[in-house]
Amino acid sequence: MSVADLHHLFEGPAAADVCVLSNSLGTTLRMWDPQAAALARDARVLRYDMRGHGRSPVPPPPYTLADLGADLLALLDRHGIERASLCGVSLGGMVSMWVAAHAPERVGRLVLCSTSALMPPPEAWTERAALVRRSGTEAVADTVVARWFTPAFAAARPDVVAPIRADLAATSPAGYAACCEVVGAMDLRADLGSIRAATLVIGAADDPSTPPEHARAIAAGIPGARLVVLPQGAHLVNLETPEVVTALIAGHLA
Repeated sequence: MSVADLHHLFEGPAAADVCVLSNSLGTTLRMWDPQAAALARDARVLRYDMRGHGRSPVPPPPYTLADLGADLLALLDRHGIERASLCGVSLGGMVSMWVAAHAPERVGRLVLCSTSALMPPPEAWTERAALVRRSGTEAVADTVVARWFTPAFAAARPDVVAPIRADLAATSPAGYAACCEVVGAMDLRADLGSIRAATLVIGAADDPSTPPEHARAIAAGIPGARLVVLPQGAHLVNLETPEVVTALIAGHLA
């Protein structure tokens, strides 16, 4: 297994405990802009671009969830970080769950936002991957972004939505497609019971991509997990209700 040398950014006091923020499919580390500055007051925040995204390299496919997890562990090793708290949205949450299950000694606390342990049907993901390889990420940008924000928020806050859409449209088609196939092949249900990190699971009532029942299933499977379902917000709820999500994460890390 070869690991990717991920583009990353540190913020906050160098001596503080590390909190890793993992991005979702089709986004970059800037999806965490609303949280990073606030969390960096007390934590050493490490943001990165998933392989195939942003300024990280695009290794030849196929990828597996284990590859994405190994990338993160290699990044921690590179900086001598023995243990960190992990916070991931969507695909970033899946990677965080994999690391927490397979390298539990490396994980302090865990925050899983708008994510899932299983995302059927796999055919939907292989079809999207094929479309992106054929026509580029621009071909799916409008459809995908419409699921990331509620219509009211998208209409009121184009200043938030437009840069996120631009990042999706600029994502490497090869990297995006390979990560689509990771999501389609993923099944973390059997791993949940082996996660020992104190876990907060965040869902959003209006998320069409990972509806609240996905969050409930994760919380039911991880021993002692706490579940919060927010009454408003779609898939990228950390951008739609940033103050609420930031406060939840900060409280859990504390």
